[in-house]
Amino acid sequence: MRKALTIAGSDSGGGAGIQADLKTFQELEVYGMSAITAVTAQNTLGVQGVYPMSTDAVVQQINSIANDIGVDALKTGMLFSADIIDAVSQQITEYNWRNIVVDPVMIAKGGASLLQQEAIAALKQKLIPLSLIITPNIPEAEVIIGMEIKTKEDKEAAAKKFIELGAKNVVIKGGHDADPLETMDLFFDGCEFAYYSSKRIDTQNTHGTGCTFSAAITAEIAKGKKVQEAVITAKDFIQAAIEENISLGNGHGPTNHWAYKKRILQKGLFV
Repeated sequence: MRKALTIAGSDSGGGAGIQADLKTFQELEVYGMSAITAVTAQNTLGVQGVYPMSTDAVVQQINSIANDIGVDALKTGMLFSADIIDAVSQQITEYNWRNIVVDPVMIAKGGASLLQQEAIAALKQKLIPLSLIITPNIPEAEVIIGMEIKTKEDKEAAAKKFIELGAKNVVIKGGHDADPLETMDLFFDGCEFAYYSSKRIDTQNTHGTGCTFSAAITAEIAKGKKVQEAVITAKDFIQAAIEENISLGNGHGPTNHWAYKKRILQKGLFV
């Protein structure tokens, strides 16, 4: 049994955060565990409240998992503060964990800030150098790298800068691309660029797409897949989740976490 850990915030609406991560782990047949960094009061309309955990509480959750069950791969999501980023980075180093997926969650779908401004420096200095792969969307990449990203050349330049910060691989997601017909994700391993396109789906039900995508990468890496192979599976997973969306709430609804496995089973294959 392969095991994946998510260190992230809780989404009471169930579409993003640890809830999305654990659903994704389950669908991809890895055992999911969580260390909660913050509790949010949240639904499809937005974030009504953010209640961070103490640093000690986050550390103890990680220790409890590490000292008993173990971790094959882990992802970080909403870490909220510089203190929590520092503590999580220290735990990753202490346990010599290598399969680290960093989803630099900064802004909720409705616009609420999920990362304190002073935490960005800690993210760059402490956590990104530990990452096997980092998965920013374009606005997140612009903040971290400090440049505007409008063109293919901009994406490639930004990807190189993430490698310079210490990431082993990077995916810059294309959901914020201007193209109305398709999205284009850029993968870079420090040597070669690869682009993966997807048909853009006309839907507002995209809450938690970043969490789900990075969780799928984490699950596949936990199963022993190579990074680029994991990214390709994660692309298929999130595309299915968006295409077969479920309509819940009155705002940005969640994606359909069981769509990918349903498609696989319909084809008579296994995950």
